[in-house]
Amino acid sequence: MSPSNELDWQGVLFQTFCSSTNFNGMNMFSRSRRSFVSRLGVAITVGASLVLTSLPATAQRSVPVVRDAEIERYVEDVASPILKAAGLQSGVDLILVNDHRFNAFVAGRRIFLHTGALLTAETPNEIAGVLAHEAGHIAGGHQERLRQQMARAQTMAVVAMLAGIGAGVAGAAADLPGLPQAGMGIAAGGTEAARRSVLGYQRGEELTADRTAIEYLNRTKQSAAGMLKTFDRMARDLSLSGVNVDPYQSSHPMPRDRLATLETLARQSPYYAVQDPAALRTRHDLVRAKIAAYTGGANAVRRVFRGQSNNLGAVYGETIATYLNGSSRDALARVERLIAAQPSNPYFHELKGEILLKANNPAAAANAYAKAIQLAPGNPGLLQIGYGRALLATGQPEHVRKAAEILKAALTREPEYAAGYRFLAQAYGQLGDVGAAELATAEGHYHSGQVREAKIFAARAQQRLQRGTPNWLRAQDIINARN
Repeated sequence: MSPSNELDWQGVLFQTFCSSTNFNGMNMFSRSRRSFVSRLGVAITVGASLVLTSLPATAQRSVPVVRDAEIERYVEDVASPILKAAGLQSGVDLILVNDHRFNAFVAGRRIFLHTGALLTAETPNEIAGVLAHEAGHIAGGHQERLRQQMARAQTMAVVAMLAGIGAGVAGAAADLPGLPQAGMGIAAGGTEAARRSVLGYQRGEELTADRTAIEYLNRTKQSAAGMLKTFDRMARDLSLSGVNVDPYQSSHPMPRDRLATLETLARQSPYYAVQDPAALRTRHDLVRAKIAAYTGGANAVRRVFRGQSNNLGAVYGETIATYLNGSSRDALARVERLIAAQPSNPYFHELKGEILLKANNPAAAANAYAKAIQLAPGNPGLLQIGYGRALLATGQPEHVRKAAEILKAALTREPEYAAGYRFLAQAYGQLGDVGAAELATAEGHYHSGQVREAKIFAARAQQRLQRGTPNWLRAQDIINARN
C-alpha cells in the first residue's frame, strides 16, 4: 500500500474476508490459511534469540514474523490489562512483524505489531495506546462490519456497472453516439461512489477505535499521552514528507484531525499525568536495544540511545551487536556485566547461552539456558528450544536424549516454530530413531508451508513407523493435508 493509504480497490474482495486496521495509515494484509503457520526462509538468524520467519500473505506477499521470547513477553505484559479491559482476556494472539514502520493492524483475533513501532516509541505508554486502539477494533467487531460494508459497496458497484452497460447498449441500439460514453461514466461514477463510501466508513471506525482506546487506558489507569505523542509524530512525519494527501481518498483520518479530536478527551482523564513504572521503562529500553542491534547493528543502537551510553538498554544493545559481529570473548565479558546488574533477568542468561554456543562451548551454553528457563515467567517454549539445541550440540548421548525430550515438549507449546523441528530431527537421527527423525522433518516442512516436501517425508516416516501408532497417524494427517 502507498503511504497515503489509498484503498486497494482491486484487492477489495480479499479485504472482505481479512481486513486490516492500522495506526499510521499503511496497510498490510495477512493471508488466511488452514492455521497460523510460519514459513522459513525469508530471514532467519540461526542460533540467535531473535528469529525472523514469514507468514504467507495475499497476492504472493508475505509478512515477516519475529519470534523472540523477551519481546513477546514484554508486549504481552503491556497488552494484558488492556485486553482484559476490552473483554478480550483470551483468544487474542499478539504477533510481531519485522517492519521498520510505526504500524499495527488486526486480522481476525490477531494483533500484528511492527518492530518499528517498538523501536520508535520512546515509552511503553505509546505502545499501550497502539494496542488499545487495535483492541478497540476487535472488541467493536469492526472487521465484520467492514465485510458487510464491502458487500454493500460491491452491490453498489455492480448495479452501477449494469446500469452503465444498459445505457451503452441502449445507445448503440438507438444509434445515439453520446449514450455509450454516458454509460461508461455511470459505471465509473458508481464504482467511485462505492469506493468512497467504504473509505468514509473506515475513517469513522478509526475514530471510534481511537476513542475506545482512551476508554481502555482510563480503565487500566494509564495515560493517553502516548497516543497524542504518536499522532503528533505521524503528523510531523507526513508534513515533512511533502506528500499531499486527499483526506477523502484515505481510509484513515489525517493525524492532525485525530490529534485534535482526542486531545481534549486525553487531557480530561485523571490519569493523564501517570508515568510508566520504572521497571517497565527499563524493559522497553531493552526491547528497543535488541531490535536495533539485530536490525541495524551497533550504529542503530547508538542512534536510539544517543547521549545515554550508560542506559542499560544501550549496554544491552552494544553487547548483542558485539556478539553478532565482534568477538565472542568481548561479548561474554559484556553479558557478565549485564547479569551482575540484573541477576534475575532470564534474557541476559539466554544471551549468554547464545554467545557460548557461538564460542563452541555448548555445555556451558546449556547451563546458561537452564538458568534462563528457571528465571523466566510462564512456560517459555522458545527458551526450551534453545536449551535443547545447546544440549544437542554437546554430542553426548545422554544430553542428546535429554535434548529430544525437551525439544518435543517445547514444540507441543510452540507447534508452529518450524526451526525447532530441525533440531528435533537431528536429535532423533543421532539416537538412531530414523522414523521419528523423518516425521520431525515432515513437521518442519509442514509448519513452514512446504506441504509437498512435508508429504514426502511423512510417507518416508510411515515406512519406519508402526501402523496405527500416534506418530504413524500424525504422518497420515500430513499426507492427507490439502496443499
